[in-house]
Amino acid sequence: MFHYTFRDVPKNLPLMIKASAEAVPQITLQAAKNKAGQWEYFNYESVYNDVIALAAAFKKIGIEKGSNVAFISDNCRQWLLTDYALLFLGAADVPRGCDSMGNEIRFIISFADCKFGVFENESQVSKVLDKVEEVPLLKTIIIFNKMSEETEQKVEKAGLRYYYFDDFLTKARADYEADKENIKKEIEAGLENIESEDTATIIFTSGTTGTPKGVMLTHGNYMAQMSVIHNFLPANEGDMWLSVLPVWHSFERLIQYVAPLLHNGLAYSKPVGQILLADMAVIKPAWMCGVPRLWEALAKGVKKAMQKKGGIALVLFNFFVKAGGLYAGQRDKVKGLVCRIRKRSKILDFITGIIPFILLWPVKQLGDVIIFRKLRAKFGGKLHIAISGGGALQKDIDDFYRAVGLNLLEGYGLTETAPVISFRQPAEPRPGCVGAIFPTMEIKILKEDHGIVTGTQPLPPGQKGCIFVRSKQVMKGYYKRPDLTEKVIDKDGWFNTGDLGIMTWDHELKITGRAKDTIVLLGGENIEPAVIEAELLTSDLIESVMVVGQDKKYLGALIVPSKDAVEDFAAENGVPGSSYKAILENEKIINLFEEIVKNSISPAKGFRTCEKIFKIALLPESFQVGKELSAKQEMMRHKIAEIYREQIDSLFE
Repeated sequence: MFHYTFRDVPKNLPLMIKASAEAVPQITLQAAKNKAGQWEYFNYESVYNDVIALAAAFKKIGIEKGSNVAFISDNCRQWLLTDYALLFLGAADVPRGCDSMGNEIRFIISFADCKFGVFENESQVSKVLDKVEEVPLLKTIIIFNKMSEETEQKVEKAGLRYYYFDDFLTKARADYEADKENIKKEIEAGLENIESEDTATIIFTSGTTGTPKGVMLTHGNYMAQMSVIHNFLPANEGDMWLSVLPVWHSFERLIQYVAPLLHNGLAYSKPVGQILLADMAVIKPAWMCGVPRLWEALAKGVKKAMQKKGGIALVLFNFFVKAGGLYAGQRDKVKGLVCRIRKRSKILDFITGIIPFILLWPVKQLGDVIIFRKLRAKFGGKLHIAISGGGALQKDIDDFYRAVGLNLLEGYGLTETAPVISFRQPAEPRPGCVGAIFPTMEIKILKEDHGIVTGTQPLPPGQKGCIFVRSKQVMKGYYKRPDLTEKVIDKDGWFNTGDLGIMTWDHELKITGRAKDTIVLLGGENIEPAVIEAELLTSDLIESVMVVGQDKKYLGALIVPSKDAVEDFAAENGVPGSSYKAILENEKIINLFEEIVKNSISPAKGFRTCEKIFKIALLPESFQVGKELSAKQEMMRHKIAEIYREQIDSLFE
């Protein structure tokens, strides 16, 4: 059993980075490409000074403790500077990515009472200007990139005051240099007034749902993790992280704070194969976070490159990958790292695994010299540990990285838990589970039936149920929605994750499904299927629909057509068919429903790209009470998934 240590941490995030800047002023904190595409490096001292200068400038324009500031941007150097500058004032940012739809951004800005907004580019500003009357409180905006003259005029016409970030920072630096001692003293004095229970950020988890769910995360939520994170991330001073995930997501957001805590640096890249690999070669990162889809894309890219080579190179690659996988499996038996859902003997595992382990060891070493070492060099040569989060890691992808010798660690958490609940131990990674429970977390598995919790006593290891956690990491609540908060956090502080899982016999966690309806794609996008389904049900031709796609690249849908409406359409349009089932299999009918789906779930209707339905399956029989429907006529998603497993699988072939 691993013994965890706790480290003393300050009460808020600004005090943490202040301590790091004082301890390692010359170590690189940020690396970013300039407009010429060349890498520039910024040490802790320079970043800290910029943050102080920005905080003072933000204060001058009216941002203060308790202000909620909209922040619409993807990851970049300016993001971290802005985030920390706001935190230094005790303000909270309300972040979203550039892929968000206009109605979503306007809703968040309005609901979160944002008077100030920071935007990456003209496109994001335009989403607000489209219906600026929906954000009446917004008065001041700051933009990272230049806008066109036309958009500038629209901004002015809308009565918005605007600043360009580069100009704003230049002025802030000049003011700071002119009165450095007094400004620094004033801003740093305010840091002591930021308490652990103060809100650091409000992250909205729902996309196009009509229900606002702004997760309020406090300084204390983050600092609780900071006290134990070193047990799971044994980083060395000066290590570099490659940042590629959307930085407003809770997982990547955490890394923006972990890196300074561990005296590490952050380099900003893009999750695009060629760009990513080129940046890895320059930065040589020791650490990197990615969603399952990214790791899958990189693995497939490697395999495709080997297939292109063909010949003996391909034969050797396939052989050593298979041998490496077998070796990893036997090594797990010998080291006692098998995920034990059921009780099993570690001694017996050792006995059955030791001989194959010894025999496969030289084969693995040979593969390492001939193939795998060169492959790892493509990742910069220093990346021995990588992290996967934001969705379930597919077994075949997990197995591939284990075979080639890259320690890919899987974690589990939610935005509401800031976010990490469990994480694979780097020294003892057990495949098949999402790792050891964070020492800051209490956890219990309660019996559930069809998404309704029916048990009060924690289930023993090996039994599936709903996961509940209690911790200083659990959110303050949903912004302006105490009713929703009460539904997920009980009077004793237990948070219902809505996920189904099993506690293993090694006190680690295995996720088995979701009690709640939210779908998480391989890219980490959270999808609320009910909104999509409601839109599709507006068609007279659709009787029932269930959106599917958990842990997949895209969404699919099971559709029960309205039989009478389809038969009428077939008769009017000369669609042949000896039976209703045959009519549904007709290409003209299939195209009809594909067109309905395409037109219904579109950007024009306010849906995001990730909410697009790529494939559908038409079901000839209506859903029945007691089979697919509950007594309340509600879809029993788990039952439907079981009954139509074959049709669902066909959507993702």
